[in-house]
This record gives sequence, structure tokens and C-alpha cells, in this order.
Amino acid sequence: MNAREAPGAHDPTFLPLDLPVPQDDGGARHLAGLRLPDIALAATSGPEVNLSKLKGRAVVYVYPRTGVPGVDAPPGWDDIPGARGCTPQSCGFRDHFAELKALGVAHVFGLSTQDSGYQREAAERLHLPFPILSDADLKFTRTLDLPTFTTSGMTLLKRMALVIDDGRIVKVFYPVFPPDKNAEEVIGWLRSGR
Repeated sequence: MNAREAPGAHDPTFLPLDLPVPQDDGGARHLAGLRLPDIALAATSGPEVNLSKLKGRAVVYVYPRTGVPGVDAPPGWDDIPGARGCTPQSCGFRDHFAELKALGVAHVFGLSTQDSGYQREAAERLHLPFPILSDADLKFTRTLDLPTFTTSGMTLLKRMALVIDDGRIVKVFYPVFPPDKNAEEVIGWLRSGR
């Protein structure tokens, strides 16, 4: 068992070796083939984004919440399967952004239920070359019946990635583990030409 972080010493870039692995609970089985709802989402880049209206291929990686260095994660965070690793997942898509674009991905987005102000801090700190979308009111989440969990009074999205062609979900990666390899998994699928 790895030692737990000391209070005030949270490092969101670090993935402990003993994290519990999320199991497929069937919460995303209904998503492949669905058209996205006509809902505009707040974006860290400024203007709202309506995923249902985008032309071409989009990749949306979904995560519970990004942490802030030195600010403690919610109690028991590392014990929730699939909770920890939002920053490494975001950094993976950042580091593979050019490769995704070269493989024909027109748009890349992160998505969480955190508000845009919180997300903006993470997007700037991590130098993300794409916007993060906010579903703080859970309208998008509830309309699509995306899998969620609750902790510390927050309703959070379970980690996944969606490949979307012209507003329709064509591939769902769920559950995602380890989170820092999610972008590579998506790239492998894109390269396979499926």
C-alpha cells in the first residue's frame, strides 16, 4: 500500500500505484450510436460549444474533477475506483493533441461537471490547447444518462472518452484505466480505422 498524501500536499499529476481499478458497470453501454442532445455547454475558451452541431470528428474525454496542487482531494478520493487521475488524463490528451489532429480529429474537448471558472484555472495551468466544457447544471449528463457518482455533496461524471462523428457517438471508451493512457487508447482505435 502506498503512503497517502499529507494534508495540503496534494499533487494531482501523481498517480498512486495502488488505485482501485474501475469495473464496467454497464453505465455507458447505451451511448454508442446516440445523437447528442442540442445543448450548449460553457467552455473555457469563451463561447459556448454545442457538440450536436459540430461537423467532423470530435473526441471528448470525460472526467470527474481536476485537483489543484496543494488543495486536498475530497475525503476517500483515492479509494473510489476511477476517481483519481483527471490531471494525467488531461495531460495525455494535451501531449497527443497534434497526433489526434493528424488522425483527422477536428475537435478535442474535456468535459466535467465543474464550473468554467474552476476549469479555466486547470486549463491555463496545464497549458491545454483545447477547451474544457462544463456541465455544471447536469443537463447534458442527465439527457444522455451519463454514468455518475457522488461524493462530498458533488455529482461527478465517471471517466470515459467519446468519439463523435457529426454529432453522433461512434465509440465509447469506458471504463478508462489507467487514466494517463486514455489518449493513447483513443489513438490506437483511430489508427485501426474502425
